[in-house]
Amino acid sequence: MLKMFNAQHARFATFSVVQTLPGEIIDRVWQLIDTDLNGVVPLSNILKFNVENHNGRVTLLFSQADDATQIGFDLPFPYDRDYPDEILAYDDGENQTILLPNEVE
Repeated sequence: MLKMFNAQHARFATFSVVQTLPGEIIDRVWQLIDTDLNGVVPLSNILKFNVENHNGRVTLLFSQADDATQIGFDLPFPYDRDYPDEILAYDDGENQTILLPNEVE
């Protein structure tokens, strides 16, 4: 079985994500995948993160479609109501991309 979200593979964020989220939050998503999720929970090829407001700061709520596991990560970044409600991380086996749900074909 192919291991999903190998840190050695190419990583990207779509233009829509880059326009709506600061680079620090995008970088933190990759860091959370590498250090807090990989090896802790089995990862599918699509990861979902709800972007939530927790006392004025960003909380990322991780979940997967095939698993009931949810993990919240409080970040030190101010929340902005213009942030997307949800982002996805997708691994096609070679490239990994953070994208918005409406960008999934």
